Amino acid sequence: MTSYFKGFPQSDRNEKIDMINVDELEERAKKVMPEGAYYYIASGSENEWTWRANTSAFNHYQIVPRALTGMDNPSTETEFMGMKLKTPIMISPIACHGIAHKDAEVATQEGAAAAGALFSSSTYANKSVEDIAAAAPDAPRFFQLYLSKDWDFNKMVFEAINKAGYKGIFLTVDALVSGYREANLRTKFTYPVPLDFFTRYLGGKGEGQSVAQMYASSAQNISPADVERIKKESGLPVFIKGVMCAEDAYKALGAGADGIYVTNHGGREVDGAPATIDVLPEIAKAVNHRVPIIFDSGVRRGSHVFKALAMGADLVGIGRPYLYGLALGGAKGVESVIDQLDDELKIDMQLTGCKTIDDVKHAKIDSIHYGRDDLPSNTDPSRIKPYPKTADNQIKQEAETDATSGASHH
Repeated sequence: MTSYFKGFPQSDRNEKIDMINVDELEERAKKVMPEGAYYYIASGSENEWTWRANTSAFNHYQIVPRALTGMDNPSTETEFMGMKLKTPIMISPIACHGIAHKDAEVATQEGAAAAGALFSSSTYANKSVEDIAAAAPDAPRFFQLYLSKDWDFNKMVFEAINKAGYKGIFLTVDALVSGYREANLRTKFTYPVPLDFFTRYLGGKGEGQSVAQMYASSAQNISPADVERIKKESGLPVFIKGVMCAEDAYKALGAGADGIYVTNHGGREVDGAPATIDVLPEIAKAVNHRVPIIFDSGVRRGSHVFKALAMGADLVGIGRPYLYGLALGGAKGVESVIDQLDDELKIDMQLTGCKTIDDVKHAKIDSIHYGRDDLPSNTDPSRIKPYPKTADNQIKQEAETDATSGASHH
């Protein structure tokens, strides 16, 4: 169940995951991941306020149930940039999937393809874009670009992703330097597995580098002129990833962006930044359907997906949950995570009379102030108390049953 790369343990599982919700996978992942790798995923910057707020802020908005809709069997199929998808849930780009599984991004792509979700891979991926594409040749995929100061490196990337059939670029503009990630410092985390693009261009740089060191090789000064150049030299649609206010959405559109990606990097950059769901409405209003909008950060429930779609997103990305699924179940684990959230989304669609994803985009969302309550359910393992055992409340193992109905006489 475990293989090793220079002593670093990597899961080699490939199995569906039995779960009640995706949150419970976070604690389970500790059993198969080293501490440093685990906290690279399961942490944010500084005091992690934004990291927590990304999820709790979904409680600022409420889904209004609808009655007498005469609807059943909702469908989560959708179309995005000409690509037909089985779900609006997307695999957000995260570096170094090899910390979770030996097959890294190849397994993540396989799981995303099986679930019918859009996959995106990072510049800092362990596996090559060619190997990722070969894992699911017909599956839709985007590429997340950390623009390099070295344009020869950028051109190498553009050539490779075009040949591998990537359909577009997410240009990251919110991580010009690494946020102050205390968990990484405490565990002295460095990337333990080689990053493909750095291996092919620089002969192995990436393995053994810290997050801050890797970011230092990226461009810190990105302007609208860079967007125009990337579009021209890559020949691909470019989404601006890291937009958190209407002003930057206008600037991105003015630079020729083909889409807007609303994210705060999962709370891993500026601690104290607002939760993404709280800024989505003003950005959606500014964009006004001129280009597609992708949203991520803090998504842990199908209801979160529903709210983001209803408030202006076209696709909703997940990050940490699928890496936990990757560690616990490989490709099938990733598929399990997407399917879990998709099933929860369908329940909300049924209860609001939404037959299609387009219907969800027109669903009624309220914003009514309530006192803070972002606790998990009372039966969550983190809160549940031992259930009392008495002589009167225990089921007998061999209870006598009625031969006709199968019901217990007890």
